[in-house]
Amino acid sequence: MYSVQLLERICDILIARALMHEGQKRDVQVRHSVQEKRILLEKRQEIRKLVGKRKVDYDVSEIEIVASFKFPIPSTQNKILTEQIITRAVAEETGYPFVLIDPLSLDFRLVTSILPGPFAERHLVVPLKLYRNTLTLALAHPFDTELIEQLPKITNRKVEIVISPKSDVLRIILEYHGFRKSVSMAAAEFHDTVDLGNLEQYVKMKAVAEIDPGDRPIVQAVWYLFNYAFDQRASDIHIEPKRDISQVRLRIDGVLHRVHMLPKVVHPAIVSRIKTLARMDIAEKRRPQDGRIKTSYRDTEVELRVNTVPTAFGEKVVVRIFDPTVLLQDIGALGFFPEERKIYESFLARSNGMLLITGPTGSGKTTTLYTSMQHIASPTINIATIEDPIEMVHEEFNQVAVHPKIGLTFANALRTLLRQDPDVIMVGEIRDEETTAQAIQAALTGHFVLSTLHTNDASSAITRLLNLNAAPFLLASVLIGVVAQRLVRTICPTCVTSTFLSQEELFALNIPGAEGRRLRVRYGEGCPRCRGTGYIGRTGVFEVMPINRKIQELISTRAPAADIKREAVSEGMLTLREYAIKKLAKGITTYEEVMRLTDE
Repeated sequence: MYSVQLLERICDILIARALMHEGQKRDVQVRHSVQEKRILLEKRQEIRKLVGKRKVDYDVSEIEIVASFKFPIPSTQNKILTEQIITRAVAEETGYPFVLIDPLSLDFRLVTSILPGPFAERHLVVPLKLYRNTLTLALAHPFDTELIEQLPKITNRKVEIVISPKSDVLRIILEYHGFRKSVSMAAAEFHDTVDLGNLEQYVKMKAVAEIDPGDRPIVQAVWYLFNYAFDQRASDIHIEPKRDISQVRLRIDGVLHRVHMLPKVVHPAIVSRIKTLARMDIAEKRRPQDGRIKTSYRDTEVELRVNTVPTAFGEKVVVRIFDPTVLLQDIGALGFFPEERKIYESFLARSNGMLLITGPTGSGKTTTLYTSMQHIASPTINIATIEDPIEMVHEEFNQVAVHPKIGLTFANALRTLLRQDPDVIMVGEIRDEETTAQAIQAALTGHFVLSTLHTNDASSAITRLLNLNAAPFLLASVLIGVVAQRLVRTICPTCVTSTFLSQEELFALNIPGAEGRRLRVRYGEGCPRCRGTGYIGRTGVFEVMPINRKIQELISTRAPAADIKREAVSEGMLTLREYAIKKLAKGITTYEEVMRLTDE
């Protein structure tokens, strides 16, 4: 139960720091009991989603009550008094450091072994790190002096206290201890299982609110793992068997982070559970398999594509996460500058012709294609796709999956779709002569064709098609544009700061007229929100090449890619490097990202 006296003390701390005024304090004094009831109802529902059907006890804190009013901070432009701001102010007042917890920096074993789950949940305390014999603990209640005095005896270590928002502390406790309990129970259940997948040895997921403690531990463990990945904005989950353990890594903003080390004995069971959800053959462990899972997260449908492959230590699983809010965006959210966006939208306005998106694996081609089709889609247009595999099922498109074993190749599927009265055809990838010929023929006969190629820049795509025996004069007549792209990480807005480029960096960028000048750029120092990387999210870098009359002539004469690129640049096309430098100049990304992902 919260204390009215402590509630007033917190209000006084905020008033002294100009974060609240007396009128707001009086509002808290009058309405605090009403707010407590509302918070209690919301929090019980929220926690039940994490822990299932077991009874939920919850004590509302004084900081939560003040934060629930969502008061505007005096003398600011509509800045709200949040739990984080209040907790920071209270921590500073009590003399403890304030820390935002980075879930990916935590040691799973440390969090779950130092303190029992019920104790951690009751007192809202999380172990953050152990250095020699000094244990850093994050608390949500800085005024709980009795607990703070007892912690060194309970842990049998020297203790350093830091203060973190209650919502962060509680989520870590529920997710980590819930996952640990599931894995431990599963390890006991499969203790006597022989791991035949290791070559070194000789011998529909439930909805969140339906998860029950009576479910098998592996079911719970997989559920915790998926939801943790969703929370961290992961694009891929890697579950990798090693000699003695099973490693779980998440790819976030293009970079892999190791998040869990599991007992090896539970690995086959976790793989089997995921394969069951994905409708894959759980008995087949010798061959690669593909499957998919459809689920929901925070009222949004999420599609998971699952792939397994046998390795020396057992089956490795990779789960690719397709979030519709990422895959189906507005054209403006892809990262185009106004001029390039205008050109790209003019491509999409065409009723016939061929548009190519190029770039290596992981460069965002799928997002650009799906966003483009979403932009075009309407009840009056028939959009058909041929994919291997279907990246994300979307009801506005008529999607066909390639099955080479039964003769359904890209070329055969494209030939068949032409009899289905399509207006727009998306070919997942042009990779052979027959598909090239069929795609060009479709564009010639009045269809709008979108496709991808794996080339480094826009002009090289033309050379690739010519190497696949595309007739130069036909290609020149149907090709309307080529877009090459990459993804660069964007600077975290929480820890953004600025610096000047060195002369060596200016020389490497080769910016005309920059020699001897001091150019200010931005970068992220690293904070808990960005997990110390300095980056949050990614944006596109593009090379948008319209096919004008001069380039058509160059294609018809089989001119080399360098000549085509030179002509496009003379007509105003920005190269990938120039586009990235423009994003650097606007403070969107960093020098390191520009150099990492572009090459001149």
